[in-house]
Amino acid sequence: MSDHPPATANGWLAIASDQLSAAINPHGAELSSIRDAVGRELMTDADPRWWTGRAPILFPVVGKPAGEVIRVDGREYPMKQHGFARRRDFDVVAHEPSRLVLSLRDDEETRASYPFAFQLEAAFTITAATLEIAITLRNPADVVLPASFGFHPAFAWPLPYGQPREDHRTTFDAAEPEPLRVLDGDGQITAEQRASPLDGQTLHLTDDLFARDALIWDRVRSQSVGYGAAAGPSLEIAFPDTPMLGIWTKPGAPFVCIEPWHGIADPVGYAGEFRDKPGVFTVAPADENRITMSVTVRP
Repeated sequence: MSDHPPATANGWLAIASDQLSAAINPHGAELSSIRDAVGRELMTDADPRWWTGRAPILFPVVGKPAGEVIRVDGREYPMKQHGFARRRDFDVVAHEPSRLVLSLRDDEETRASYPFAFQLEAAFTITAATLEIAITLRNPADVVLPASFGFHPAFAWPLPYGQPREDHRTTFDAAEPEPLRVLDGDGQITAEQRASPLDGQTLHLTDDLFARDALIWDRVRSQSVGYGAAAGPSLEIAFPDTPMLGIWTKPGAPFVCIEPWHGIADPVGYAGEFRDKPGVFTVAPADENRITMSVTVRP
């Protein structure tokens, strides 16, 4: 193990290049700060008036299970929205000036709600103006491991470059003509569909888009989106390994979450096996699955 660079005053672990810096909270392996070369914060300030999250990782479920349970081989197990990883302390595997690796393994507590052996590794690496987050889910057992995983980073809206909030947009790298999915009041996916709000490949961000919760693409074609105003620096968020995407905020909040997912909330009334739920992937015995996301500051 490498010598650890110093932690911040609140216990977050810092990494940096000459163009970018980040800080990660070992509790939940939560990316908690990204700053550009001159120290401007690009993420939410987690004002509790709006939302105290910053970038929780979602495992082993994305969204809210119906009845807050999952079913494995006919038995029900309690499972809160977005899973338990965001509430657990991760072990530090390596901490170098520009790279941090954290790890969570199953234990008696996790097996009470998710009866599987696993190792979840989160590697954060900064190269020039890009932060990459690589999630590796390993299956040490001799049975198939079903899981979902999602990223949930909250970026400052507006970004700190002097452009009005109403000028911000997200631009998809591919056409996205399919309708979006809709959540009910309890966080489950309904049969209703919502027409795409895109103008070509651009989503012009407005508060009224989120009056009914998140925008959900359950079959996203794009592998990256740009985020920012027409003028000034912007962010490119790449997600080559996730087939779904959520974009969410609370109307009026100073952040927007751009959320690559490999998983989704339960359909209303879902009572089937967890392994059969939409968005669940499997990891074969003694195998692993890698899911990445990167954030690049574009001048």
